[in-house]
Amino acid sequence: MPQTTLRIATAGPGLYEFTEDASRFVTAHAINEGLLTCFVRHTSCSLVIQENADPDVRRDLDAFFRRLVPRSDDPSMSWLCHTTEGPDDMPAHIKAALTATSLSVPVTAGKPALGTWQGLFLFEHRDRPHERQIVLHIS
Repeated sequence: MPQTTLRIATAGPGLYEFTEDASRFVTAHAINEGLLTCFVRHTSCSLVIQENADPDVRRDLDAFFRRLVPRSDDPSMSWLCHTTEGPDDMPAHIKAALTATSLSVPVTAGKPALGTWQGLFLFEHRDRPHERQIVLHIS
């Protein structure tokens, strides 16, 4: 079964699209029908399928999660115990737990069966830049 690892450099919080990389991977292996699994190898970022047409959707989603789970130096988050890796770390773990670390996308007619406005995104929850790894697998 075909498998590869994408490396995505992030520059801080936000959504980083990898739809084209995943589509190229599927096309390169000439799988007509199957299942594409995307798995992120980290605990402080996540994967989402989201609209890829209007960048305001990504900004609003990021803003919502920032309000939902503020940094640990926010007074409302004083109950957090895990703070040794910085004020953005435990909130990043919570955001990742609320979203997903893997996605399954059907492959139809040799392409990921995403809707017209759907894209695959790495959702970075940490403040500083990271190099994230996403394992792609077709079965």
